[in-house]
Amino acid sequence: MARLRVHVVPNAKINKVVGEHGGAIKIKLRAQAVEGKANAALHCFLADQLNISQRAIILEHGQRSRDKVIRIDGMTEEDVRSRLLGAL
Repeated sequence: MARLRVHVVPNAKINKVVGEHGGAIKIKLRAQAVEGKANAALHCFLADQLNISQRAIILEHGQRSRDKVIRIDGMTEEDVRSRLLGAL
């Protein structure tokens, strides 16, 4: 099980991982930060990038914040970081 800090930037032009931000993975999302749209987009984006089910991704902290803590079941933190940051 991986526990990951993520910094989300809503209202971006495209969905993509842009690097690290203070130890957290910085992700730009096209969705707006209203009514949980950015959280839903983050779930879809991570599931697609990591090639896993959305059910394996749990938002533990940061429902209404740009800084979030995500738990990903079935993967190690090293695997998640290498998949997300490896293409940079």
